[in-house]
Amino acid sequence: MGMFSRLSDIINSNINAMLDNAENPEKIARLMIQEMEDTLVEVRTAAARAMADKKEMEREIQYYSDSRDDWEAKAALALDKDREDLARGALLAKQKAETEIGRRRDAMALAEEAFERRQEDLSRLQAKLDEAKAKHRALMMRREAAEQRIRVRHQTYDSRVDDALARYAHVERKVDELEAYADTIRETAPSLEAEFAALARDEAVEAELAALKKARSKTAKASRSASEKTDTSKEG
Repeated sequence: MGMFSRLSDIINSNINAMLDNAENPEKIARLMIQEMEDTLVEVRTAAARAMADKKEMEREIQYYSDSRDDWEAKAALALDKDREDLARGALLAKQKAETEIGRRRDAMALAEEAFERRQEDLSRLQAKLDEAKAKHRALMMRREAAEQRIRVRHQTYDSRVDDALARYAHVERKVDELEAYADTIRETAPSLEAEFAALARDEAVEAELAALKKARSKTAKASRSASEKTDTSKEG
């Protein structure tokens, strides 16, 4: 397929429709981008060639213009010297130069037209290329996102996750047991204030116990004294 036929197909193509109907849109997008880049190089080469042709025509037009002016001057000189034969020859050469100038101008006009067309083709092809690259990037992002979702879901339902959760629950239970044990220690171990309070209670109890013992001792003595008096009265 020729370059211009391929270029026309690319410019007139509907990228969205092509990708929607493709079995592997990302692969088709890559192929389209490669095809467009190759065609872009060819179109740029054709545009550069058209510009080179235009510059060459300009140089040749200048050459034949100088030649025409020179022959015109020679024809005038020949007439001044009464050499009509030389004047005729110079004018004939001048006409040939003008003919060549006309041909070069026509060729230059074609080269300019070809260059302008190539520039238009480049603009449209570049727009298509940008569109295809944007589509390709979007497809890649969608594919990567889908693959990431698949990986995440596989990891979520993986048995290793269940094992990890079970181990976490075991560790959590151990922590609960340690916290409960710490609470028990705090409840059974007396604080400094509690120890002093207990000491004060012990002193009060001891004092009360001593008072009770003293009172009971007095009561016992009184009972024995009374009993002795009774016994003495009976004896008398």
